[in-house]
Amino acid sequence: MIISTTDKISNKEITTILGIAKRSTVRAKHLGQDIFSGLKSIVGGELEAYTSLLNEAREQAIDRMIIYAQRKGADAIVNVRLTTSSVMDTASEILAYGTAVKLTTLK
Repeated sequence: MIISTTDKISNKEITTILGIAKRSTVRAKHLGQDIFSGLKSIVGGELEAYTSLLNEAREQAIDRMIIYAQRKGADAIVNVRLTTSSVMDTASEILAYGTAVKLTTLK
């Protein structure tokens, strides 16, 4: 599966647009990490627990999007984007989306 943030793939032609491929995940903060991060915010620096949490969430949303596109018969997903939204004070959603397409190789 080819994943691209652009609307074209080198040496390939989009033959069929299969529609939007989108999937998300919602992650909640861990209370212990939240307390430590609150203390860390006083002195400054990276909140590593949150960085890790968001990295894992992004990867999961992308993996789910790929599985969705594969089930539609896609060869690639173009124009891939990620968005984040707050679902509640302690949880955030990561959404991965793009256009699932069929490709052919250019001659």
